[in-house]
Amino acid sequence: MKLKIVNIGILTGVLVMASPNPSWADEPASPAASPSVAEVKAADPFAFADFSWIPGNYGPSETPLATKYFVPEIRLDTAYHYEFTNPKDHTISGSSEVFRSGEFQLTQIGLGGDFNYNNVGFRFMTQFGMYSTTTPRNDASPSRGQWQLDNAYRYISEAYATYHFNVWNGINLQAGLLMSYVGLWSYYNFDNWTYQPSYVSSNTPWFFNGARVQIFPSDKLKIEPWIMNGWQSYGTFNTQPGLGVQILWRPTGTFSVLGNQYYGADTLNNAERKRFHTDDSVMVKYYDRGGKGLSQAAASFTFDAGCESGGGTDCATSHFVGAMAYNRLWFNDNHYGLTIGGGV
Repeated sequence: MKLKIVNIGILTGVLVMASPNPSWADEPASPAASPSVAEVKAADPFAFADFSWIPGNYGPSETPLATKYFVPEIRLDTAYHYEFTNPKDHTISGSSEVFRSGEFQLTQIGLGGDFNYNNVGFRFMTQFGMYSTTTPRNDASPSRGQWQLDNAYRYISEAYATYHFNVWNGINLQAGLLMSYVGLWSYYNFDNWTYQPSYVSSNTPWFFNGARVQIFPSDKLKIEPWIMNGWQSYGTFNTQPGLGVQILWRPTGTFSVLGNQYYGADTLNNAERKRFHTDDSVMVKYYDRGGKGLSQAAASFTFDAGCESGGGTDCATSHFVGAMAYNRLWFNDNHYGLTIGGGV
């Protein structure tokens, strides 16, 4: 059993995340232009409502350091954890966010931000602190081949370029080191409802090294196919890349449906062993009144299932099924929060 005693998170200068598609479209026509000639700009995806209540979508009300082309971001995550088993060497295992017992630890220092100009964008974020050691050590792919990929990438959590096409409500082509779409919780603990995710989130990848296409047929729907080196890996485990797709639908500002599917060969030097995984979530904000008392409330349910087949195993003997449910309450105009829930 693990107990988190204290968690302190500091976050300033964040890209406004209510709209995951920054507008790289051309400037709208001037008021003097004829209505029959002026180009009507499509609505930015998911910009019709505030989705900061959803994990991983936190956005501050102001960004004082922002400029026209660059929005800086600074993150500091430090915590004190205690495990009741009281390990003699202070090591906590089995978690992707909690690493030492009975000590203050600096989980992450992140410096970076978002650069946007016309139809081109770039995002960069560092990861100093425990993440720079714990994240690379869980990746076996650098063992295949040379060039020490775990050292080359260890201080980078995100680094990718974007090209935006003015089609429908936007199409983004992105490539580089990207945050994973699988799992409801964000890699950045400050953005989540809880510091320690359930096993459902901890057993899904936090990042991908590859490329994705974000397709927005409307401002309420995203279809996002992926091709990546592998399941949370800097390199490729064998010769086959991983494939995935996300479908995100938010018909209103209080309801969200998220579906993620993945297929890959992620066992080092065993190309015949294939991985299949599905991760699906439903989130509802059922209360939003503001005020000094209970100001907002939301709930989530996530179901995961996966298996591996071939190369000496099959889905009957090598499989994973999990679920997690949480209820989040905000108080005093969303200045304080309380989360109750868990996973199995």
